Amino acid sequence: MRLLADGGSTSVDWRLIDNGKEILRTSTKGANPFFRTTEDISEEIGKYLIPRINGSDISSVHFFGAGCAFPEKNEIIRQAIAKHLSQVDIEVDSDLLAAARGLCGHEKGIACIIGTGSNSCFYDGNKIVDNVSPLGYILGDEGSGAVLGRLFIGACLKNQLTSGLKEKMLAEMGLTPSEILDRVYRQPLANRFLASFSPFMNKHIEDKSVYDLVFNAFRDFFTKNVMQYDYKNNLVHFTGSVAYAYAAVLRDVARSLDIEVGTITASPMEGLIKYYS
Repeated sequence: MRLLADGGSTSVDWRLIDNGKEILRTSTKGANPFFRTTEDISEEIGKYLIPRINGSDISSVHFFGAGCAFPEKNEIIRQAIAKHLSQVDIEVDSDLLAAARGLCGHEKGIACIIGTGSNSCFYDGNKIVDNVSPLGYILGDEGSGAVLGRLFIGACLKNQLTSGLKEKMLAEMGLTPSEILDRVYRQPLANRFLASFSPFMNKHIEDKSVYDLVFNAFRDFFTKNVMQYDYKNNLVHFTGSVAYAYAAVLRDVARSLDIEVGTITASPMEGLIKYYS
């Protein structure tokens, strides 16, 4: 049996599989090694994961997560798992590799993540061979939930969108302009706060001003990231909550640029299960 994990900063999705069949699914709190220690993560695994899989004949663990792009950070996760599963092979790698394997399988292609943040890579069917740095939501992360929120709030508060939309947003979100500025400039996790506006935007995507804003943000993602790879000869695949929610707009942008889009999923997990079967 294999134990797969798709880990974000908020939660980790665990799946136990046997010959391609899902035996168990469960979740634990986020395990980003930039914010949690080996001891902290190990305690979480021991309390909430190990009792669920107790007695299972596990041959390998494959953990993919946010923050797992550096050997020293990956070791934090590996040691936390090894304290409970010391006799199995443990692979720890980035959420971007999970996206690539989950979206492309053993075929080469361009794999993209668009969620709270965004990222992309060219994948050769086994490993990532090229990556345009995402740079975060201030310098980059084009098309991400955080950037969509930043662009949307700025346009709203400067009265650049359809009349009445700003008032509707403030009422539905229960916010005032001063509270928004405080959350963005004074409080932590501004990227998550900005991304929280994405559902409102998606609800009003038929509004031309909102559609155009999202369309242009995704166009930036394609031109600044995807088009640096061999996009003319490879499919472009997407995973992530924002990519999935705005799939129709993504495909509209791709058609306008003569780019062929393949799969768009909310999570890479189902593809990972196939990859490791």
